[in-house]
Amino acid sequence: MRPQTPRGFRDVLFQEAAEREAVSRAMGEVFAAWGYAPVETPVVEEYSVLAAGVGTAAERTAFRLFDLDGSLLALRPEMTVPIARVAASRLAEQPGPHRVRYVAPVFREHASMRGQARQFTQAGIELIGTGGPVADAEVVTLAVEALEAAGLTSYTIGIGTVEVLRDLIDASGADEIWGAAVIAAAHERNLVELERLAADPGVRPEVAAALTAAPRIRGGREALDACRDLLVACGCMSTLCNLRETYRVLEGLGYGDRVTVDFGIMRSFDYYTGFVLEAYAPGLGLPLGGGGRYDRLLAAFGAPASAAGFALGIERVMIALAEQGATPAVPGLDAVIGGLDSVVVFSAARALRAAGWRVMPAVGKRGLALVREAERADAVEALVAEGDSIFRLDRAGEFALPLEKPLPAPPGATWAQKGGAR
Repeated sequence: MRPQTPRGFRDVLFQEAAEREAVSRAMGEVFAAWGYAPVETPVVEEYSVLAAGVGTAAERTAFRLFDLDGSLLALRPEMTVPIARVAASRLAEQPGPHRVRYVAPVFREHASMRGQARQFTQAGIELIGTGGPVADAEVVTLAVEALEAAGLTSYTIGIGTVEVLRDLIDASGADEIWGAAVIAAAHERNLVELERLAADPGVRPEVAAALTAAPRIRGGREALDACRDLLVACGCMSTLCNLRETYRVLEGLGYGDRVTVDFGIMRSFDYYTGFVLEAYAPGLGLPLGGGGRYDRLLAAFGAPASAAGFALGIERVMIALAEQGATPAVPGLDAVIGGLDSVVVFSAARALRAAGWRVMPAVGKRGLALVREAERADAVEALVAEGDSIFRLDRAGEFALPLEKPLPAPPGATWAQKGGAR
């Protein structure tokens, strides 16, 4: 048989994997610099835990399986619920706030559609145990810094709040069935359906007007003012206080050109309670990632606490970097080192690595065969270890100059640029 990867999954090989690793590391260093500690969770969760967290989305997205004990498990479709479970079960007795970071694969089931990924990698953070606009501003700032560290030069982060929609539903005068339909339409970003629901005769006219107009409002402070006027007309006086303060902090930090107020943002999971964010790059039809505040999620696990966070999709970030010509440069091999004596070759390679070189051994190879091996490996140098000395080879495989002692710093150019000998 000819083995194949399952639909929606893919192998990531050498260069691409190294580039992804570089981007993940850069983001992780940003998170660590803010005091966020790494956490790893199992790739599977009890299905009941996921269903309690993500609500109806678990039914649509989770890979489900039974273990040998008959327990219903699911591959994690995102990282927020697993980390909320950890916080509620393992950290509940420890004083917070808890700042958590991760880079992890997640899995989502989809209908059989060509090219639809069912495994992808998320890099993100969760800030657990503190709430309010300053905490929200910290989360957004981390998203900005992570995208900058990844190398993106053109992107936008939109921020909004689900409180607008929830307050309008409360003020509508309509029943719970209508409210649930509004939330479902918003999750699907179906503005046509929202307009149809707003036209229901049982809905107060000022609420209907706000429900139709608010999702189309975006900008800066003027967007906050425009949405406030709609809400005040509905009797919702304080809905935007937190978001306004969050935006003020972000604007004061100089992020006004990166952060946009967008009341059309509606995250697909049911657990969001306050501010929400999404990150975009030009030309990419899907968000780079998103997140927001979920103050009631931990209460579902018996440990109420304020919390907010975000996740960025590494695959989408890599696509955006490629389109912007900003794919990270990944250091290659500095040298391939050959020679006939394995002890001598390995000892020389060890000494070179101690001096900062990236070195691959090629025991038994010398001359032109070693040069070809260096070219195949895209290494800068072809070296031979003999006795106590390490010799450079020229492109013809002939001995050139020995490496001086103490050993020099690693080379900073490619074999092709330097022509081999130095």
